[in-house]
Amino acid sequence: MINKALIAPCGMNCGICLAFLRDKNRCYGCREDSNHKPAHCKKCVIINCELLANTDSNFCYDCEKYPCRRLKQLDERYRRKYNMSMIENLESIRDIGLEQFGEKETKRWTCPNCGATRCVHRDFCLNCKAPVNY
Repeated sequence: MINKALIAPCGMNCGICLAFLRDKNRCYGCREDSNHKPAHCKKCVIINCELLANTDSNFCYDCEKYPCRRLKQLDERYRRKYNMSMIENLESIRDIGLEQFGEKETKRWTCPNCGATRCVHRDFCLNCKAPVNY
């Protein structure tokens, strides 16, 4: 099962991010306040959004500006490059809850070949190198 603390406010599952899955200079997720985060993650306008701090859920779907321009841009890039949608993730979290979303994510991102967690940023399993079939 995925760690729910690894679900970023934007809907990204940090547990499937290359920065989290790599061994060297590992990032511990968007919600982790750590020096291990890449510089672009520390500067993220979404995680640092003042409006996010005013939400009850601490997820973007609860924001008065949802979906904001930045989230739409991020969503479009991830849809195009990685076949994954932040907005769909957020709506799923809102509609079915974090627990069931986590179960769906675990099934979606587990390599059927070796059982390792697949990386959203690669078209092959980092563990066994099997190609990913969307």
